[in-house]
Amino acid sequence: MSEGSRGSSLAFGQVVIGPPGSGKTTYCQAMRQFLGQLGRSVAVVNLDPANEALPCPCALDIAELVTLPDVMDSLGLGPNGGLIYCMEYLEHNADWLRERLQGLRGHYVLFDCPGQVELYTHHESLKNVFGQLAKWNFRLAAVHLVDSHYCTDPGKFISVLCTSLSTMLHVELPHVNVLSKMDLIEQYGKLAFNLDYYTEVLDLSYLVDHLASDPFFRNFRRLNEKLVEVIEDYSLVSFVPLNVQDKQSMRQVMQAVDKANGYSFGDREQRSLEALMSAAVGADFHFSSTLAVQEKYVQSQDKAVEEEVMDL
Repeated sequence: MSEGSRGSSLAFGQVVIGPPGSGKTTYCQAMRQFLGQLGRSVAVVNLDPANEALPCPCALDIAELVTLPDVMDSLGLGPNGGLIYCMEYLEHNADWLRERLQGLRGHYVLFDCPGQVELYTHHESLKNVFGQLAKWNFRLAAVHLVDSHYCTDPGKFISVLCTSLSTMLHVELPHVNVLSKMDLIEQYGKLAFNLDYYTEVLDLSYLVDHLASDPFFRNFRRLNEKLVEVIEDYSLVSFVPLNVQDKQSMRQVMQAVDKANGYSFGDREQRSLEALMSAAVGADFHFSSTLAVQEKYVQSQDKAVEEEVMDL
């Protein structure tokens, strides 16, 4: 019997990635509760050896295998080197992970992953772990969380776009980029453009022009233009806005992920014909969510322009 054919039933899930503080653990708990209300059996697996204060018990915790403090103490490594070692250790002990996951068959699995960006842009171990999960008949989508406050800083947003693109190309999984903490975006300051400009990653030349008004970034205009060209040439990055306290927002993210990992076409849950057809024709799951958030957070000057147009 081949490795991939053992326990041949499919298992669906998400690998939740993103920088520290982007809300990965909060997302996992909120999505578990939301999917549970829909009747799915959901299990959360913690793959972050630095996550010592879990808000709720997990079905599987990497702390049973290795923890970051132990690695740092025993090997004299710093936090970054320790995390890399932990992921290499997990890769080399894939049998341990496989044995523990056998008990979760029949569950929709949320993998809460570490926050070190290098693990998803340069290092191979976590990518190889995801590859092993695919061989074990897990159908996964990567949910990449990015804090929405980056939208308020054009320079940081371009950096986020580059990181998101690099992650998508390196991880090699169906990918859903998410702007998290949308309920807090008003606290971060006004956006230079409408929200859909950021979620759909529209003409980025406007961002470069906006940056040029800053004396510091004016010196790097050519560099920013080239970075923007790379992002637009691939034309892969877009975002789904998320507020974990809003069920409609959670639904939009769920639908995008279900389309990405193929759950809509699986046998775990009966879909209505309308929902199935929406996924089959590639319905734009971002649109209604973006409009809903935009109505709440759009700048006052944009509203004034809309009223002016209506008068005409």
